[in-house]
Amino acid sequence: MFNVFDQSSQLLKDALATSYLDAFIESGDNLIENHVQVEDGRPDTATVEQLTTLYQQVDLPTYNAETVRQAVQLTMLKAIQEDKIQGNHQITPDSIGMVMGYLLIRLVEKQQKLVLLDPAVGTANLLTTVMNQLTDATAHDLSAIGFDNDDSMLSVADINVTLQHATVELRHQDAIGDLLISPVDAVVSDLPVGYYPIDEKATKFKTAAKEGHSYVHHLLIEQSMQNLKPGGFALLLVPSQLFSTSETKGLLDFLQGTAYLQAFLTLPKDLFAANQSEKAILLLQRPGETAKQADKVMIGEFPSFKDQSGFQKFLAEVVNWELNDLLAVK
Repeated sequence: MFNVFDQSSQLLKDALATSYLDAFIESGDNLIENHVQVEDGRPDTATVEQLTTLYQQVDLPTYNAETVRQAVQLTMLKAIQEDKIQGNHQITPDSIGMVMGYLLIRLVEKQQKLVLLDPAVGTANLLTTVMNQLTDATAHDLSAIGFDNDDSMLSVADINVTLQHATVELRHQDAIGDLLISPVDAVVSDLPVGYYPIDEKATKFKTAAKEGHSYVHHLLIEQSMQNLKPGGFALLLVPSQLFSTSETKGLLDFLQGTAYLQAFLTLPKDLFAANQSEKAILLLQRPGETAKQADKVMIGEFPSFKDQSGFQKFLAEVVNWELNDLLAVK
């Protein structure tokens, strides 16, 4: 499937004189519509024939959701390489997505119906990674809502969820604002990092900076908590230096009155090219229902994913903490 995406995108890139990413979006739409779109005579007849032959190699009903997701992911990685796409549009690595999904399973497995939110959905790679894990491990009626203000990323997300037959509603909207959704059961997101440029919108948030631009990841943490049901969990990928900046006090003040900080798990340093790009998994819970602050906040650092025995041992400790501390009824 990746080969078909790649070859068709290269053909369309040349035929339409466009970027690889835009060509991939066009190709994905062709595949979904089962028809090669022609506008103003482009692509020409010979290219249409080549594309049609390529698409005939893909028998969509024979592919499961994970195969589709991985093919889309590989094509996006090629697009990032070819088009030199900016850092905040990078794909969340599978290793991280799989860990986040694995940690979430036990937190939501007793619920019959589950609605997820990703306020920075991007291409929906992380969201569908987690959804596919939940589908395999639980019997949920599972759906999700994803927001993004980048129309190209959202177009890829649409291809991703449509070909996977995932029940995901996508909205082209800046998530710093009124989302106009019902409270959700869980939030899963790889939060963009950096400053939010529109100070007027940021001032409505408790995590807004006192002076200058606010951190967009702080605002999205607050937005995530505000749109959770009581007792719901937010599993967020955040900078590992989240609690070591000049704006930390404002974030902690907000969390103290609004959320239970249950876990902060730093990811292996060897996953990241530079210190400033290192990430951690933040687990927050909204008070209410049966929610309680865990007796022991789980703080730790994953061993390298290459150290399989060390990694499995640490993951087992986290699961043991989930079952016997976080979720234990006392």
